[in-house]
Amino acid sequence: MSEFSNWDIIYNLLMAARWTVLLSLTAFVLGGLVGLLLLMARTAGGAWVKGLVRCYVELFQGTPLLMQLFIVFFGLPLIGLDISPWMAAMLGLTLFTSAFLTEIWRGCVEAIGKGQWEASTSLGMKFTQQMRYIILPQAMRIAVPPTVGFSVQVVKGTAVASIIGFVELTKAGTMITNATYAPFTVYGFVAVMYFLICYPLSLFAGYLEGKFRHVAR
Repeated sequence: MSEFSNWDIIYNLLMAARWTVLLSLTAFVLGGLVGLLLLMARTAGGAWVKGLVRCYVELFQGTPLLMQLFIVFFGLPLIGLDISPWMAAMLGLTLFTSAFLTEIWRGCVEAIGKGQWEASTSLGMKFTQQMRYIILPQAMRIAVPPTVGFSVQVVKGTAVASIIGFVELTKAGTMITNATYAPFTVYGFVAVMYFLICYPLSLFAGYLEGKFRHVAR
């Protein structure tokens, strides 16, 4: 008979949820930085640079996140790079996130009318100046809602990291289930915690979408 109370289960899950949130934030921030660099390269680079970025995006969008984590976790040690589950999860999710954010932001940049590019070019602006002062501020209004919405997918994607041994919310739920023999209760609490993390983000994305739609009018 299990000696774990519901509070013991909740407490241990909350401790693990900290790592879920930390992994999500780290992957989202680093993925955003990489995605921004890839966006700049795809927008201003030559044909071969654009082709490389397109291949990168299609590779990570077209393969399961689980397979990507397996390749990072089991592949890097084969070339002499020992990597912890935390580092493997962070790296895998960063690459995954950057690919999707690059594509989201590319669509937002392309939604800006060509007249904006032509007008800024006529003023003698360089590409970096065009992006900084003209294009990105306008594209940001379009990009914020889907970007925040995608953050929900990043949070849920952290659950896959449990497969490589990283102890986040899902992995902790499995470990507690093995100790308590109460899968329905444990995974019920796990589901509620994911909901409490993701639902505010969904509401925030909807709020931003409505706000920016109103501003655009």
